[in-house]
Amino acid sequence: MKRNTVQKTKSDIPAAPRRSAKAVKADPAADTAATAAGAEQALRIIKKYPNRRLYDTTTSSYITLTDVRALVMSRSSFAVRDAKTNEDLTRAILLQIILEEEAGGAPMFTEQVLANIIRFYGNAMQGFMGTYLEKNVQTLMELQSKLTEQSKGLSPEVWAQFLNQQSPLVQGAMGSYLEQSKQLFTQMQDQLQKQSTQMLSGFGLKL
Repeated sequence: MKRNTVQKTKSDIPAAPRRSAKAVKADPAADTAATAAGAEQALRIIKKYPNRRLYDTTTSSYITLTDVRALVMSRSSFAVRDAKTNEDLTRAILLQIILEEEAGGAPMFTEQVLANIIRFYGNAMQGFMGTYLEKNVQTLMELQSKLTEQSKGLSPEVWAQFLNQQSPLVQGAMGSYLEQSKQLFTQMQDQLQKQSTQMLSGFGLKL
């Protein structure tokens, strides 16, 4: 006897159950990696080669320290990395720009200031001094921004005369800045005093 063979069509074969969108769980690690990749793309990467040449991966061209300085002035977000090791060299490049500016004929720091900064390295106040300088520079930048906003429309000559005459506006702004600087330094001193007292009390000593 011959068996009756039944051929099944595609419509007869039950379809595989579809996974619900709710059943698919999000992968936190994948999301984190995607976010990091997006941030990496937004950051302008400059590669430094052994021949000291700088390569801007955004423009696909070699650039100079002058170009990097222009990025700083335009407040662009960038990072300089070693082309071979991927080591972050941003601080080294920024320090190199400062060195060139200081050697350019109009230095910002006197020898005494530079010597004092060097003396803070290895000092107990080194960590506090970094924070102190950073906050003071930020305050000065805010002061400069306010003065620029209030002096819009002035020609460079009038602006220079305005600053040289030390108008009440400038005097008041500088007075406010110096007061904030004094308060910041006092807070740092108090914090250091408290930390020293707590550390010594742990050894049964008094300051």
